[in-house]
Amino acid sequence: MAKSTPYHIKTIAEYHNLMDLPKPEHPLISVLKFEDIKRQDNSPKSITHNFYSIALKKDFNAKLKYGQQEYDFDEGILHFMSPKQVLSFEYRADEELNHKGWLLLVHTDFFWNTNLAKKLKYYDFFDYKLSEALHLSNKEEKMIVSIFQYIRQEYEAKIDNFSQNVIIAQLDLLLTYSERFYQRQFITRKITNHHVLNQFEELLSSYYIKENLIDKGIPNVNYFASKLNLSANYLSKLLKTLTGQSTKHFIQDKIIDLAKEKLSTTNLSVSEIAYELGFEHIQSFSKLFKTKTSYTPLEFRESFN
Repeated sequence: MAKSTPYHIKTIAEYHNLMDLPKPEHPLISVLKFEDIKRQDNSPKSITHNFYSIALKKDFNAKLKYGQQEYDFDEGILHFMSPKQVLSFEYRADEELNHKGWLLLVHTDFFWNTNLAKKLKYYDFFDYKLSEALHLSNKEEKMIVSIFQYIRQEYEAKIDNFSQNVIIAQLDLLLTYSERFYQRQFITRKITNHHVLNQFEELLSSYYIKENLIDKGIPNVNYFASKLNLSANYLSKLLKTLTGQSTKHFIQDKIIDLAKEKLSTTNLSVSEIAYELGFEHIQSFSKLFKTKTSYTPLEFRESFN
């Protein structure tokens, strides 16, 4: 059966209309309570839109699918979506949709010509999967809700020349807190996160044992993220927090360890070693080896003879 095309929502006003909400107070930003959102029987089951969305969800009795990942919400979480991402809903037709929390929608045009527009691309959590949502403590949740409320209070007041700057400042604070809270989550969920780290190391070792590297090439972050069912950005941030290294550097260090072993224990030429490790060009291998060890491959080999 062919999948239906997601319903695309272009404006905040269109979203309000679709969810049977009053007209928005501001054309480019809206803060909503989920209790007020009433999905109709004919509402689309899959949507995309031109907004950034930040959702604080609690007691949600439906299944959501973000991309290909399904997730059930049984506690309060904070989830971020970038524009054009697909969000799907699955719930029983005979059951009333019941969920609590807050939803912040910000159209991309609201960020135009602001400093925050340049910073948004550095907030990786807008591309995290639903299963990588941020789990808030009660104190953290209260802080986030207070910012939601302040933003709504600001745009519901008389709009003046300062309104956008004030709201942008609050959004900046919200995203900064979110970054901090994610760092806390990476640290406090040690058992789960170290399990991911162990799985990553096993996959990396296995790749260099089993794969035909001449054909497959050097593995990238996306390869391991897919195997671990994580987003690439989430995996990179988790490894950076736990080890101080990026995923790329982790992979490179493994390559260098294998290269050292082959240079010191085999008679393979530098070219043969480079190709066995997945490099198309010997120059790339030699440059990486020199950067990591301060020696060329030949200099390193000679030090063992």
